[in-house]
Amino acid sequence: MSTKKQKTKSAIQGYTGRAPATPLIVHDPYFSMWSFADKLTDEWPKHWTGTIRGAAGMIRIDGVPYAWMGPVCEKRMEQLSCEILPTRTIYTFQAAGVALTVSFVSPILPDDLEILSRPLSYVTLDVHSVDGRAHHIAVYFDVGAEWATDTMNQQVIWMHHRLEGLSVMRAGTFDQRVLGRVGDNIRCDWGYCYVALPSENTVTAIGDDGILRSSFRKSGTIPVSDDLAQPRSVREGCVKMAAMVDLGSAKTASTYFMIAYDDIVCNEYMGMKLKPYWRKSGMDMGALILTAAKDREKLTARCAAFDRSLLASCERAGGTQYRDLCSLSYRQAVGAHKVALAFDGSPYFFSKENFSNGCIATVDVTYPSAPLFLLVAPKLLEGMMTPIFEYAQSSRWRFPFAPHDLGTFPLANGQIYGGGERTEDNQMPVEECGNMLILAAALLKATDDLSYAKRYWSALSTWAEYLAEKGLDPEHQLCTDDFAGHLAHNANLSIKAILGIASYAQIAARLKDKKNAVKYRTIAKKMASSWIRMADDGDHYRLVFDKPGTWSQKYNLVWDELLGLHIFPASIARKETAFCLRKQNVYGLPLDSRKDYTKIDWILWTATFAENDTDFAAFISPLMRWLKETPTRVPLTDWYDTVNGKQIGFQARSVVGGLFIKTLAKMWKKKQPDSAR
Repeated sequence: MSTKKQKTKSAIQGYTGRAPATPLIVHDPYFSMWSFADKLTDEWPKHWTGTIRGAAGMIRIDGVPYAWMGPVCEKRMEQLSCEILPTRTIYTFQAAGVALTVSFVSPILPDDLEILSRPLSYVTLDVHSVDGRAHHIAVYFDVGAEWATDTMNQQVIWMHHRLEGLSVMRAGTFDQRVLGRVGDNIRCDWGYCYVALPSENTVTAIGDDGILRSSFRKSGTIPVSDDLAQPRSVREGCVKMAAMVDLGSAKTASTYFMIAYDDIVCNEYMGMKLKPYWRKSGMDMGALILTAAKDREKLTARCAAFDRSLLASCERAGGTQYRDLCSLSYRQAVGAHKVALAFDGSPYFFSKENFSNGCIATVDVTYPSAPLFLLVAPKLLEGMMTPIFEYAQSSRWRFPFAPHDLGTFPLANGQIYGGGERTEDNQMPVEECGNMLILAAALLKATDDLSYAKRYWSALSTWAEYLAEKGLDPEHQLCTDDFAGHLAHNANLSIKAILGIASYAQIAARLKDKKNAVKYRTIAKKMASSWIRMADDGDHYRLVFDKPGTWSQKYNLVWDELLGLHIFPASIARKETAFCLRKQNVYGLPLDSRKDYTKIDWILWTATFAENDTDFAAFISPLMRWLKETPTRVPLTDWYDTVNGKQIGFQARSVVGGLFIKTLAKMWKKKQPDSAR
């Protein structure tokens, strides 16, 4: 490899600034651990909901104990750095002549869905002397049984296992109510949490955290037997699965821990209980832990290579600040989903509306999330769309527009939003039809798989016809920004409808259906001409057609160029860009003229149809300031105030996958447009 290439490779790094919250272990809506503080020792780790997920880390250096995770010790190692990458978070610490690197690695690799779906992360500790002397090192790590509960009042049981050179501990609720809890602010309370590590020079024990931690601080070891008082509630003695490893005296040493969660059954779809996708080949948790131990070095290297490649693409597309935003977003976007095994062996990729309403498989959450998956794993976008298509083409769904959702996570048994399956009240008919048609065209562009569009042509045709009738000037209804309330004559929603129709025409052209291709492209072009006349407000275009002086982000317009549709003249994006740049507040561009709040995903979409890098960067800079200054410490919120930086609502949602749209646009720009002109 040339020197020039080596420099380029080493220059790519993750985000090293202050993050609202730092991802540690992030796999799905239930198996999720974050640090909400600047320093890993300042607070206990938490689930994305803010509920404590107890875990502690200590190190004894020549007999003196220091904390490296959680406020567990009087002395704390000095935190030197924290780097957040797509699949890894790497901390460095120093104390008493010793440096410690702690790497949290979640191998959510998009080119291998069986590995991506594995609910297992590695915590690797690398120690080396910085004063040239050998030091005696022992390390301690524990994970709370509350990881397998919804509340601290639930009773838990625990046990030990031995697996070919590994010490394995597990804990779970005594009352295993599989899929028994649905909703938003909840945690998984069925299945079991596991901690595993090499058994050499290791002592493991399960019991009262006060006893375990105190013993290590005082003597450098922990009890050799488990607490036998089970079952009991987590609050009674704060049950922890603990391990200590004596690394001996050396200038360098390392060890690792594995944390896994086996939910056994993860979702339900139309009454069918679904297993997690990693069980596709019949693997159980014991086999998974053994395999993961053998794969650790290989997977860690693959994660590093993937991180470098993805971030290099992001940097080329939008610069270093944009790269940093993407680095913060990847694990969150993937980890707000669960990969379930469908009855035919394919993956269903179910999203959860985190701190929104808890819905599962929400179409207008899939829509903003899609750019990441179109970029790195179109099969996962297909896994989001297929359950919706199957539901829409069943006798259960009787409306001429696309569904909004499939239920409440983890149960995908039918729409519950608005009028559900009963009435058209409070539905999002134009919104969801436009979303599904645009995404179907985008998926076809990403995969070139005509068979998928053919399979669901009936639904796509129904929705295109609906938009042709209802989409130009939408009636009083909700759109994806439903928190802003009902709105009639929504100009941005109209853009979505027009581009949805054009997307259908593009798919028809690919399927050699010339009649529908010409018909619906003609309809889209005619509607676009009407839109320009109806929305024009001088130096910008209106929020609603009948209210002069209003404005909004026209983020849906981004697909016109991405898909090569070219329905609207380029002058519209140019005019909107110039106007929006003048409307920015200290922390970004408001969603529209009604409030100061914004959506971070939509800002990126608006920025992406800017014609030059300078304008794109001008949209990004306020977002980076917001990351460093927001007073709200939670996993990335996508809905916040652009004046004071405070969260309005939502957090840890998958929609940050939409931030990758600039990278997707860069990649797709090399492709020839396939519009049906």
